Amino acid sequence: MGSFLRDNSAYELRSVIGRGLEDLMTVNLARYKPTGEYVAIRRIDLDSCTNDMVNYLQGELHVSKLFHHPCILPHKSVFIAENELWVIIPFMAYGSAQDLISTHFTDGLSEQSIAYILLGVLRALEYIHQMGYVHRSVKASHILISADGQVYLSGLRSIFSLIRHGQRARVVHDFPQYSVKVLPWLSPEVLQQNLQGYDFRSDIYSLGITACELANGHVPFTDMPATQMLLEKLNGTVPCLLDTTTIPPEELSMKPSRSGADSGICEGPGAGGARHTNGEPSSSSRGNPYSRTFSSHFHAFVELCLQRDPEKRPSASSLIGHSFFKQIKRRSSEALPELLRPVSPISSLDCMQPQDSPTGLASLESDLSQLDVDDWDF
Repeated sequence: MGSFLRDNSAYELRSVIGRGLEDLMTVNLARYKPTGEYVAIRRIDLDSCTNDMVNYLQGELHVSKLFHHPCILPHKSVFIAENELWVIIPFMAYGSAQDLISTHFTDGLSEQSIAYILLGVLRALEYIHQMGYVHRSVKASHILISADGQVYLSGLRSIFSLIRHGQRARVVHDFPQYSVKVLPWLSPEVLQQNLQGYDFRSDIYSLGITACELANGHVPFTDMPATQMLLEKLNGTVPCLLDTTTIPPEELSMKPSRSGADSGICEGPGAGGARHTNGEPSSSSRGNPYSRTFSSHFHAFVELCLQRDPEKRPSASSLIGHSFFKQIKRRSSEALPELLRPVSPISSLDCMQPQDSPTGLASLESDLSQLDVDDWDF
């Protein structure tokens, strides 16, 4: 847990930067008085929580104590303050990956930045799966990036253990609670809820959806009613990366828009030709945001993750060695801040203004509003 005090008087609450858990949770930016550093505090109103919700939270806190990995968001301290549960977590100065694509990279991140982000998520999933758990909530809003470019996976509230009575179960049949918002990312076998159940490979499918989310700037299937989305997934409809090889030429020549690609589902084969660039717009883009070409390695990676048959999906361990990640030449802390420009981490304001300065606080809160961290899903 670290050495952060379990005393609410040690924290100076600042802006509200998020809400969640059916509005029972408020997330505050706060300053830890003993050191002056910024943290995020999840404050949960226990009086309004049902017994099921309390059990749900206890499960997450148990897992957070159990897990120790550099790519999993840590809890610095947990304690009760009056009627609230306070969970102290590091402040992520770049916000979530979802924040980045909703405010700065609306047509998707560059392929290289996605590679760094997904590699961090895969390392976290490898650890989670080796510990005998299924994450069940992999998505861009659960991928947080610190000021120094480190990638963290959060969203452990939906995690589920395969260990039962000292034995590791082959499959899970439990459906994640409070999962309405995560439906587009869930695998067909999780949604199907049949006797065959699902296992850790359902997280690999969610990773594939997240890859499309990061690359395309929006989530596949979100324009569909839940029933249609379920049928599409069960029938083997596969989302894809939107570029010159997956969008028909006639759509690429239209005015800048997502045209028929809103769902992130490939409408048909592209005009062919080699996938030679790194997700950058081609010279004949005509203004269409998807007139770019991702590498064949990236396409192959996504296709592997989104196999309809979970038996055909690779494990997190094997995906870490995929050719898609050969483009990574430096540590994430060195490369990712550079790749995310012109976005700069919020914490860079600390060196510009004293932490107790009203001007510094106003600047910080202004920057928070620009980053649109209201959507942070802790």
